[in-house]
Amino acid sequence: MPEANFKANLHHYLRSAREALLWKLDGLSEYDVRRPLTPTGTNLLGLVKHAACVELTYFGEVFGRPADEPLPWLADDAEPNADMWAAADESREDIVGLYHRAWKHADETIEALPLDAAGHVSWWLEGRREVTLHQIVLHVTSDLQRHAGHADILRELIDGAVGMRSASSNMPSVDASWWAEYRDRLERVAREAGRG
Repeated sequence: MPEANFKANLHHYLRSAREALLWKLDGLSEYDVRRPLTPTGTNLLGLVKHAACVELTYFGEVFGRPADEPLPWLADDAEPNADMWAAADESREDIVGLYHRAWKHADETIEALPLDAAGHVSWWLEGRREVTLHQIVLHVTSDLQRHAGHADILRELIDGAVGMRSASSNMPSVDASWWAEYRDRLERVAREAGRG
C-alpha cells in the first residue's frame, strides 16, 4: 500500500476517535458534561479537554511544531489532573473550540510530515523517547479510542444513551424491556458464579 493511502487510513481512524468522543457531549446539560461519575472524577468535558492537550503536545512539541495555544494545565506547577476537568470559568464552547483547534494543528502536522518523520517525546522513559509520526498517530488514536470508551460508559450512566456514533449505534435493535431482562440475566449469572 502506498504511504499516502496508509497515512490516510491512519488519519481516518484518528478522526473517527475524535468524533466519537466529542459526540458524547451532544444534547447534555452543562452540569452533565462536567459531572464526575467515577471515584477519580472522570467526566465528559474533562475527557475532551485532556484529548485536546494530548493532540496539541504529541502533534506539536514532539515534532517541533508547537501550537500557539496556552496549556496551563500541563505546566510543572499545575494541579495534578488539571487537564481532566473544566473549571467554572472554562465554558463548554472554550473546551470544544480548543479541541477543534487541536484537530486542525494535528491534521496540519500529519499532512506536512512523512510517516517516518522523527520526533522526540521528552516525557517518556529514556530509551523510548525517539519516535516517528507513524508511532504517534497510532499512540494518539489508541489513547483517544480508550477515552471514547470511557465516554461511552459515562454517557450511558447519565442518560442511557449508547452507541458508537450518531449515525450508527452499533448496538442490537431491541427495546428497553429486552435490555432490562438481559441485564437481570447477567446479574443472576454473576451472583451464581460468585457463590460457586
